[in-house]
Amino acid sequence: MKERIFLSAPHMSGNELKYIEKVFESNYIAPIGEYINKFEESICSYTGSENALALSNGTSALHLALRVLGIGEGDDVLASTFTFIGSVNAIIYQNANVVFIDSDKESWNLSPKLLNKYLLECEKKPKALILTHLYGMSADIVKIAEICKLHGIYLIEDAAESLGATYEGKHTGTFGDFGVYSFNGNKILTTSGGGMLVSSNKEWIEKAKFYSTQAKEAHIYYEHNEYGYNYRMSNVLAAIGVAQMEVIEDRVLKKREIFEWYSEFLADVQEISLMPELDNTRGNRWLTALVFEKSDFNVVMKALEGINVESRPLWKPMHMQPLFKDAKTFVDGTSEELYAKGLCLASSTTMTRDDVKMICEVIKDSIVKTD
Repeated sequence: MKERIFLSAPHMSGNELKYIEKVFESNYIAPIGEYINKFEESICSYTGSENALALSNGTSALHLALRVLGIGEGDDVLASTFTFIGSVNAIIYQNANVVFIDSDKESWNLSPKLLNKYLLECEKKPKALILTHLYGMSADIVKIAEICKLHGIYLIEDAAESLGATYEGKHTGTFGDFGVYSFNGNKILTTSGGGMLVSSNKEWIEKAKFYSTQAKEAHIYYEHNEYGYNYRMSNVLAAIGVAQMEVIEDRVLKKREIFEWYSEFLADVQEISLMPELDNTRGNRWLTALVFEKSDFNVVMKALEGINVESRPLWKPMHMQPLFKDAKTFVDGTSEELYAKGLCLASSTTMTRDDVKMICEVIKDSIVKTD
């Protein structure tokens, strides 16, 4: 059988093992060491973030952001409904209430119009918004940031999927009070698992660092006035991250090239619409996503699996999840429609033009059979 083509497989730069060996030579394999500092510095240098904190995963970064901002039991926190559950689990950790806001058709990301409408109409003022940049594509973040500022609510950008994406040249994750990146195994860069919390507020990052290391007070002995977490990234994983950051622009450009190949080979299929890109933005095209107007995407998925190619449905909106059946929602059906029609296609940066062409031929053949 042909070697499997994954949605977004890890793609090493070549320097990972060399840096890991240096970590082992130093014997700093715990959550302390020079590569943690180097990784944080590389994120700041690349994104323009002023402060960064390397953590065990993106969800822990979101959790720390909420904790530092003082959000807790009974507070309302707005969130994108069209997202992965990791974007909203942290709200539950803080015993806060989730309020889901729907997407717009222009970006598939959270709708600024619905956000503003909710904030004008709601009886209880939310404390914060966790905004997801979906599939590596920037939301209408300038408008969203303005709305949050106008209404006096904190903005946390879940840029877990969008490292390398920009709005008017400014990186996603750097518009809000906090930004979060993920380095999970299928992200555009991976440390196998890991995350990064960024902010222009140094005191907030220092407080998050304090909480991430069990909230140990500055004494020679162990003293704790507050509870904390074991959320810091290890020096070993940070070494992988440093090597991965050396090729971040190459990976973004390759993801975008893969999207262009899909666009080219599917251009003559009128019922297919690819995920849009807002003007003045550059998405990292982490996953190429599309919707079918008539055909059943399940038939396409089955056909692709037949040639050992991974694909998956678009995110099932959070307000449709049984876990959140009682959550407040402010939706207009956009995310439900996208979920009903959409599919993510294989977008690994090791793919070739011929791989994409083969996948598109199978998609076209599947559509014909569906009709």
